[in-house]
Amino acid sequence: MCGIAGMIGLPSDRNITDNMLASMKHRGPDGEGRYQSGDCCLLHVRLAIIDPDGGRQPMMLNWAGEQLVLVYNGELYNTMELRRELISLGHTFRGHSDTEVVLHAYAQWGASCLDRFNGIFAFAVWEDRKRKLFLARDRIGVKPLFYMNRGGGLLFASEIKTILTYPGVKPALDEQGAAEILMLGPGRTPGSGIFRDIYELEPGCCGELKSGKLSVRRYWYLKDREHRESFDETAETVRYLVRDAVTRQMVSDVPVGTFLSGGLDSSLITAICAGEMEKKEEKLHTFCVDYENNDRFFVPGKFQPDSDGAYINLMQEKLNTCHHRTVLTSEDLIAALEDATLARDLPGMADVDFSLLAFCRRIRSHVKVALSGECADEIFGGYPWYRDPEVRALDGFPWAQNTAQRADMMSSQLRDRMNGESFVRDRYLQTCRESDILPGTTAEERRMKEMVNLNFRWFMQTLLDRKDRMSMYCGLEVRVPFCDYRIAEYLYGVPWAYKDHRGVEKGLLRTAMEGFLPDEVLWRKKSPYPKTFDPGYGQLIGARLRSLLEQKDAPIWYLVDRQAAARLLTAEHLWPWYGQLMKGPQTMAYLLQIDFWLRHYQIEFVF
Repeated sequence: MCGIAGMIGLPSDRNITDNMLASMKHRGPDGEGRYQSGDCCLLHVRLAIIDPDGGRQPMMLNWAGEQLVLVYNGELYNTMELRRELISLGHTFRGHSDTEVVLHAYAQWGASCLDRFNGIFAFAVWEDRKRKLFLARDRIGVKPLFYMNRGGGLLFASEIKTILTYPGVKPALDEQGAAEILMLGPGRTPGSGIFRDIYELEPGCCGELKSGKLSVRRYWYLKDREHRESFDETAETVRYLVRDAVTRQMVSDVPVGTFLSGGLDSSLITAICAGEMEKKEEKLHTFCVDYENNDRFFVPGKFQPDSDGAYINLMQEKLNTCHHRTVLTSEDLIAALEDATLARDLPGMADVDFSLLAFCRRIRSHVKVALSGECADEIFGGYPWYRDPEVRALDGFPWAQNTAQRADMMSSQLRDRMNGESFVRDRYLQTCRESDILPGTTAEERRMKEMVNLNFRWFMQTLLDRKDRMSMYCGLEVRVPFCDYRIAEYLYGVPWAYKDHRGVEKGLLRTAMEGFLPDEVLWRKKSPYPKTFDPGYGQLIGARLRSLLEQKDAPIWYLVDRQAAARLLTAEHLWPWYGQLMKGPQTMAYLLQIDFWLRHYQIEFVF
């Protein structure tokens, strides 16, 4: 994977480009490149995974009288098929990188090349003679791309921090951005960059900049369709799609590993990868994270019924992998608070981010590429809120049924300018309205499709942000096979009764993959990403919040009501702040992230 950036219609000297490249060096420690033509400047940093010698960027191609220049962050998983087709159409290749295939595909098909790609990507192509820029992002949104219109020109980059290095760009927060942070965070409205005037190109979207004007369109979204296959036929299709997605995503010229939590999703990926490695008489490297004292303090709950250790050991022994266990302390988590915020450029999922960042640093010492089980729950309906009729019937985002509590956290300055509850409800209802649903669909099926679309466009994006920023901050590429768009497309049309087969979360997936895992793992009740249960962590976070509460001029108090923040020290709310894992200590850590973010980025309030 890589980092990309560019400036069109704006001044760009060596000092500017040096600063922009330095800001994204963590995404591409293996090399950097620049392209300059008049008022177009394209930048690239590279993490070399495929064809280290032949994949250098920016990459240029002269085609039909036009010079095309590409900067690309991503991975294509159907490179060989596209390459063969392009060769048959008269194209010649110098190397075997997917970057070169993306460039030739754009030369051949223009924007419609996106319909042919199976992969994760964000890229820009400059057409020098036409003075036109094309931007695109993958269907699911695995790879990020932000942009800013400025003075008739355009800035774009893989991460917000790179845009903020451009001279004169001041980090500013208006009431809309502040409401995003408090009422929706760590999620955010699709397309929002939180900072004033910074936007994210949404998943499944592309844009064209010509004569200083950027036009954006959506080229893909989840479309409903009539499902005519029996349950057994559906299970067979799922089995094929999952196996094919995983094996495609093992392509690499450097060693590949897998995350192994002992849960269904990571264990399936690991089993398939281990089988492929065994064919080559090689061992798969697997990785898990645990926390000091969790064996002493773990308490089963609704969202985390049992611990992972025994299941990890079972999988490791069955598959004979080369396993690496990372144990983090509460101090390790606290130490990663600032870096995790810098990695996202925004307040994030508290210690759920901190732990992943620390974990990825350890993994990077062994492999450059790892596969992870993210996003199966959104697509196959695995979360508790899919299956809880009470939560399903409620208005509002199901992973954050705490809108009133969040509104109470708003400072008086912000409350005077913004109705927080209306802000959330409007976005929720808009997403429900945008769900593609066939006429005549039953009320239950309609609601389940709304739930999928809500999760797909909101909750899943937060997790993909987390995965990309925490891993790439360490120069590690993490791939997510369940985000293969073919799986998402197919499953959207599958009836809920199939997905909930046997009344078990992800019952369809479990049935489809029988034979790959021991039954103890295959039918294990869902358990989320592990977190620390050590009370020492809550005590450390609480001490830091008490210290912050004593600082009367801390910037956070312009956004957050101090008394409401203080109540977090003594009260545990019914609903987590976000998802399943952000409870009391994590909510306090989120506030600490907000304060650090405001200070570090020297954010100006413009409301």
